[in-house]
Amino acid sequence: MTPNPDKYLFPTLSDWKSSEGGMSRRKFFKLMGAGAATYILFTDVFVSTAATADDKFEFPDKDLISSWIHISDAGKITVFTGKVEIGQNIRTSLSQVVAEELSVAPQEIKMIMGDTSLTPYDRGTYGSLTTLQISPILRLAAANLKGILLEEAETVFGVATSQLQLKDGKVLDVGSAKSVDFGALLSGKKVLRKINKDVSTIAPAKWKVAGQSISKINGKDFINGSHKYVSDMVLPNMVYGKILRAPAYGAKLLHVETTNAEKIPGVMLVRDGDFIGLVADSPGKAAMALAAIDCTWGEGALVERAELFEHLIKTSKEGKSKSKSLEDSYEGASLKINQRFEIDYIAHVPLETRAAIAHWKDGEVEVWAGTQRPFGLHEDLAKEFGLPLNKIRVHVPDTGSGYGGKQSSDVGIEAAKLSKKAGRPVKVCWTREEEFKWAYFRPAGVIEVKASVNQGKINTWEFHNYNSGAAGIDFPYSGAQEHLEYHRSSSPLRQGSYRALSSTANIFAIESIVNDLARDLKYDPLQFRIAHLEKPRLIDVIKAGAEAFSWGKEKSQAETGFGMACGTVKGGFVATFVEVKVESESRKLNVRRVVTAFECGVIINPRHLKSQVVGCVLQGLGGALFEAVDFKDAKLTNPGLTSYRVPRFSDVPEMKVILLNREDLPSSGAGEAPIVCIAPALRNAIQDACGVKLYKLPMLPSGVVPDHT
Repeated sequence: MTPNPDKYLFPTLSDWKSSEGGMSRRKFFKLMGAGAATYILFTDVFVSTAATADDKFEFPDKDLISSWIHISDAGKITVFTGKVEIGQNIRTSLSQVVAEELSVAPQEIKMIMGDTSLTPYDRGTYGSLTTLQISPILRLAAANLKGILLEEAETVFGVATSQLQLKDGKVLDVGSAKSVDFGALLSGKKVLRKINKDVSTIAPAKWKVAGQSISKINGKDFINGSHKYVSDMVLPNMVYGKILRAPAYGAKLLHVETTNAEKIPGVMLVRDGDFIGLVADSPGKAAMALAAIDCTWGEGALVERAELFEHLIKTSKEGKSKSKSLEDSYEGASLKINQRFEIDYIAHVPLETRAAIAHWKDGEVEVWAGTQRPFGLHEDLAKEFGLPLNKIRVHVPDTGSGYGGKQSSDVGIEAAKLSKKAGRPVKVCWTREEEFKWAYFRPAGVIEVKASVNQGKINTWEFHNYNSGAAGIDFPYSGAQEHLEYHRSSSPLRQGSYRALSSTANIFAIESIVNDLARDLKYDPLQFRIAHLEKPRLIDVIKAGAEAFSWGKEKSQAETGFGMACGTVKGGFVATFVEVKVESESRKLNVRRVVTAFECGVIINPRHLKSQVVGCVLQGLGGALFEAVDFKDAKLTNPGLTSYRVPRFSDVPEMKVILLNREDLPSSGAGEAPIVCIAPALRNAIQDACGVKLYKLPMLPSGVVPDHT
């Protein structure tokens, strides 16, 4: 009797032991219903994590079909990728591209994601790389597999492959109407194949499954609550962990007394140097024990927020000297702008806070974690505990968002430390306050721009970013002498990746200054941009967005303003148009309309691409208008949603998304690029409405538009 695959959604290490010792894909495929000699499987080349005598560890070979796709004797299709699902819906879109090549319904594909014992190595789910990198690989692997199926069916039916077609998990002989299941065709075969990169995939113009707005494949599980996030999971004999954390950044532990905590029945203390944690049989008891610890801390050391921006400039490394030609051109220009921008730290605020479960058994550790980098956690666990990689397994269940903020291994290592001592599975879930205080932030920064115009054309462009980052720093407009430079600085707060990285700051500065130049010259901001652009794809989204927005129409009220911005990052091209109203007396801002035009190549799922664009714009509203991390005396002063303002339902404007489908171009990712233009478009609309020019992010931390620049 074939085991039920659903039983093995979260199998333990012992479930996957092969007869040779160690974990293997071989065991997995047997559990999934494969025979003893499946067509593209049972050779040592395909054993992903078999432990050899010297503990050599190898991930699946990315050149092999079986590393990506497997068909069982029963005809079940399983697809493997090291990428993870964190709300961007790649589980659905990747299933669509495979289903297209194999002529099956996407729902018939089981996709294994982010499992370090089963999937090919992957650096992480970030940078809008999944659609760009993995979609073509899976299309090609599926197309290769299609060719193999046709070859086998050619032998069975004795007809040319041109007379055969794939349909619903079968190969059909069109002439005789006879068919044979995928599983039956491949059963008992031992042929080993590498991916032939010259095999043709189905052209987007002929897509029937890809390119369609199908629903989220496992969406019902999220609606009815059957999907288990890590924070929902419960393993047998599991306990709950809490970590003692400093009250301020940089504070050192001077004295600790844990007697009262350890007296609580069922509580165990775990100490490793300054790492102090507790486990208990309930989250409440663990929290109570943590509160019972008496400790003394030294004072933390942190630059005050009021000194932040000067600190970033002061601690930056000196850059290269710019050319004298650029300086001379700037000085001789008819119009000059010299402006500084200040960018605050902001938090990711994921829907699901960091969570992990760790379980040690027989000297091996298994971790379930909500992380964007399962293989990074895999490696960090190996370093932390001195284990070979084949003694560690990391799973990532579909996770409650990340926005670039879940690339660190903190919570997985914390859970593993506690579990090793407790000898039982331990779950660690960060509180919302811990998520704010001890995760990392989008970098703060200072941006200095000097720009000039001669004879109506941009003449010089000098751009310096301090600390925020170099992403999006490229100047998209033509004709100017340029000097672009990123200066690393010493950051007082822990900082890291954020949706679109520093593009949100750099494009805010670029599009604000370009808009100022246009208005100072009394040019239409849209026409000024197009006159300086040589990027057809960027021009196309500007024109599409302008038409949908009705750019140039008469304003309905004097207090109304129109603004726009455009940009290109990570293979996406975006233009955003905004209508605002600034109340003359209260100075309250009302964001009335947002139109975003977006193009990222051929579209795999229009419905979910639109959702990505909308999500980006709404998240971008927060960073544009009010999100900022505040700190004083080495402590975060707004570590919660009552004090840290994020967009609310009342902030949502009327929204329209225009998608440009380029069937002649490969797909790029869309999880980041659409966020970069909402802040400058808002800023430019505010300027149009009341003449106030804003040069800080967030622009309106007090909630009202100032009455002067």
